[in-house]
Amino acid sequence: MMIQVKTASGGYPIYLERGGLSRVGEWLNLNRRVLVVTDSGVPAAYAETVAACCAQPTVVTVPQGETSKSLSTLTLLLEALVNNGFTRTDCIVAIGGGVVGDLSGFAASMFMRGLDFYNVPTTVLSQVDSSIGGKTAVDFMGLKNIVGTFYPPKAVVIDPDTLSTLPARQISNGLAEAVKMSLTGDATLFSLFETADLTDSAVLDEIIYRSLLIKKQVVEQDEHEAGLRKVLNFGHTLAHAVESVYDMETYYHGECVAIGMVPMCAPSVRSRLLAVLERLNLPTTLTGGAEQLLEACRHDKKATGDTITTVYVPHIGEFEFRNINFAALEALIKEATE
Repeated sequence: MMIQVKTASGGYPIYLERGGLSRVGEWLNLNRRVLVVTDSGVPAAYAETVAACCAQPTVVTVPQGETSKSLSTLTLLLEALVNNGFTRTDCIVAIGGGVVGDLSGFAASMFMRGLDFYNVPTTVLSQVDSSIGGKTAVDFMGLKNIVGTFYPPKAVVIDPDTLSTLPARQISNGLAEAVKMSLTGDATLFSLFETADLTDSAVLDEIIYRSLLIKKQVVEQDEHEAGLRKVLNFGHTLAHAVESVYDMETYYHGECVAIGMVPMCAPSVRSRLLAVLERLNLPTTLTGGAEQLLEACRHDKKATGDTITTVYVPHIGEFEFRNINFAALEALIKEATE
């Protein structure tokens, strides 16, 4: 199945197919120099499959984890491009999760003012969310995604078969982002999380597909997050603060989003959300750290003066933007901490 994202900058196709990894040579222009970027946690066979389709591949494997989302790792990719004679007619392919995708897309946006960039996400989190939309970034001075660009991919290839090697915690981690999108825009999708067999591959495919449609519709209307796209930040105000304060292995990104969504819902929504998060074995509260979390929120890109723009869900499938002051935010943070 192919989903076409149409934006002011031109748009791009998303190929969603089980076994799609073996078809990248059909869908992507790899008859040139290709920097294949992956990480140590991704099965090497995935990068090898893509490299075999490339005319002149160079494979770079970065260490697994959020610590690779840094200026020093970005420099390693740029050095690989220079040392291997890449030009503006060549490209980068990211194979992995959100870290690899964000890092590779940022490198592509910078080198010679822009190389073609393809994304092949291999985690639930990146397949339902971060692989599309064109956000690229690295972390800096302990702040998540604070240095980056908008640089959409030329194409995205999503093969749900690559999820078979993921541990259960990583599956739940990614599904938290799909829950987020269902709460703000698709009540039918939310009902799947309440009643469907989440171990069924057909159900997982439907979740990925419906999540992609939600993000596609948002990105098409607001590519550079001038307005509507901020809805995708539901749960992320507190989530990014948690990521800044806590070790990345203590809480994964989706787990932080799960915690961040709970206080930003109406009580009737919250009760149903808590039941879904329990089904997915996702956390709903933190232990302490309220003061540190509030300070981290002050550095959030959505903060202006003494207020911050947040997303609130009054009913499942609906949302509101709310500008709240930091006193009110502090109360919400205390609500989410024990």
